[in-house]
Amino acid sequence: MLTVHHLNNSRSQRVLWLLEELGVEYEIVRYQRQPDMRAPKELRAIHPLGKSPVITDNGNTIAESGAICEYIIGTYGNGRLIPPPNTPERLRYTYWLHYAEGSAMSPLLLKLLFTLMPKRAPALLRPLVRKVSNTALTTLVNPQLKQHMDYWEGELGKSEWFAGNEFSGADIQMSFPLEAAAARGGLEQGHPKAMAFLERIHARPAYARALEKGGPYVIGR
Repeated sequence: MLTVHHLNNSRSQRVLWLLEELGVEYEIVRYQRQPDMRAPKELRAIHPLGKSPVITDNGNTIAESGAICEYIIGTYGNGRLIPPPNTPERLRYTYWLHYAEGSAMSPLLLKLLFTLMPKRAPALLRPLVRKVSNTALTTLVNPQLKQHMDYWEGELGKSEWFAGNEFSGADIQMSFPLEAAAARGGLEQGHPKAMAFLERIHARPAYARALEKGGPYVIGR
């Protein structure tokens, strides 16, 4: 049986959601974040990098959200959650599937990093670290993040879902960047179509079932 090595409050929540959408049987092995928010060392026994998500299935160990999504849809989808080959929608699907981690998450991670740095710096260095962090956020990170959010807004103005008019695995992949942007990037300011996208995915029964099985998830809540 397919096993999801599930780290609480992480990207692996998307894997549970995908499996619920497809009705695939699976089991969950749970891991809890350490106080510093890093994954526990036990995950290294599953994959050398010790990160989540990771799945094991039929002797295969698969990491990286995009690769996991491709594997699950290719193995269990029977044509579901993926547009037909050689169509514009399929090309968009492939793009968004990989853009989600390859491009969208970079400014969001930088936003988190520069926001946390002043809080975790030694007291004597905190004013300097805060000044450096604020400068980086104002001049580099926030403008990049706004550019990405405006991009999502424009693309969702072309069709209801990222790959076209049908819900697909690309939307599951893109859920995490949009939820993170809603939590800490100001997505609600001037991006009604992106916010409506989040409302649509949160209303899906499979999304709710994945939350029940995965446990508390507060990235975008």
